[in-house]
Amino acid sequence: MLKAKIHICFVSAQAAPNLLPALDPQCQKPQNVILLVTGKMASKADAMERVLRTSGIKTSRVLIDDEHDVVRLKNIVLNVASEYEKEQVALNLSGGTKLMALAAYQTVREGGLRWDVFYVDIDTDELIVLTNEPTRFRLEPKIRLPDYLRAYGYDPQPGLRSPDSSKNLDGLLEDLILNVGSLAGPIGELNALAHAAEARESLSIELPPHGGSAGLQSLLQKFSDSDVLAIGGDRIEFRSESDRAFAGGGWIEEYVYREVSRLSQELGVRDKHVNLVVFDASGVKNELDVAFMARNRLHVIECKTARMNGVQASKANDALFKLAEISRRIGGLGTRAMLASYRMLDEHEKRLARALNVELVCGSDLRRLDEKLKVWVTGR
Repeated sequence: MLKAKIHICFVSAQAAPNLLPALDPQCQKPQNVILLVTGKMASKADAMERVLRTSGIKTSRVLIDDEHDVVRLKNIVLNVASEYEKEQVALNLSGGTKLMALAAYQTVREGGLRWDVFYVDIDTDELIVLTNEPTRFRLEPKIRLPDYLRAYGYDPQPGLRSPDSSKNLDGLLEDLILNVGSLAGPIGELNALAHAAEARESLSIELPPHGGSAGLQSLLQKFSDSDVLAIGGDRIEFRSESDRAFAGGGWIEEYVYREVSRLSQELGVRDKHVNLVVFDASGVKNELDVAFMARNRLHVIECKTARMNGVQASKANDALFKLAEISRRIGGLGTRAMLASYRMLDEHEKRLARALNVELVCGSDLRRLDEKLKVWVTGR
């Protein structure tokens, strides 16, 4: 276990390996974290400092003006050593480049510094101590989702919640999932109506001629029975904006969120959110359908009910690339991504998902979402 009062770490695009040891309850909480920062990592350091200071940890920075100069890198480490020669110090080699890590480790060995030197394996959540008595231990899953996101430079805010919790939607959700094949067409028609109403900034929308297909009429009655909408003549009226979003596809997010909630204790879920909105430092908005922290990892689930092939529909490969990219950018390389789709994907799209490391739960597999989540989160 680490007992150092001072942590030294290289700032890189991956915040988790530097953040987790400082906040892990098994380690002594450091009084100060010294961030070794290159110019291009200044914004990452800003985000890291905000989280650490909120947790009561002081921070300071040392600028690395030439990350390719080994002599300069060694001198930077020696300068820090001279300033904190009477303190217990731990050096984290998880961030930065390989050259930075090698130069720092070499300096500790050659200079006879009595520092703990360690590395965080983000694949196994293990902290590996490399000096004194080499040891390894698993970091406890204690980090909260807002802190994790802020460490990567994103400000989380709740989005539009689907719909109010006073409504009993259990029967409707169960019906939609059990009849995943036969309801695909009517679901597409309802999506179109809800999105058309949203585009007009209205809760009311006219039905297709003769009320639409028999399947749509039956589906609308199911949503009406659950008080999500009302049917009146040739129009439907959504009860609220959140009900309109729910009818337009938000229901699958609600279903996935409920399954995650039901399995929270078994999966070790700490924080979970549906329709989570995050903003980066420049104010760019990103939306996460379902997001939760488990085992010190961010898990992101994108939920789709729309058809993802055809000329007028969004392409499945675009959705997969976007999901993989946003997951990596918002939560680092350790983030896990899943696409939960009401419709099946073709073989090409499945191969792409495997290449992008995106888990798929599509079509009738949604009936076994609980089993899929267990394997996805725990690896067994």
